[in-house]
Amino acid sequence: ISKQIKQLSDEKYIIKETTLYSAFTRMEKNGYIESFVAEAGTEGNSKRRTYYRITEAGINYYKEKCEEWNLTKDVIEKFIENN
Repeated sequence: ISKQIKQLSDEKYIIKETTLYSAFTRMEKNGYIESFVAEAGTEGNSKRRTYYRITEAGINYYKEKCEEWNLTKDVIEKFIENN
């Protein structure tokens, strides 16, 4: 995920994996995501990995935060347009 963020932001936003895991821990505690462990890789070369999936509560929280962001963005754009 940190590699994707770095790539999508043209390396303007870099987040450390430890920061991500702290966020994942908080989100899981709040019920927004859930984790599960599974084997990944090829036979004989597999590793146990932790995967995360968003919950229904997480989807609702995401939608709520997107609405808040759009409102904030609109207000900021109005300030910029008026100056």
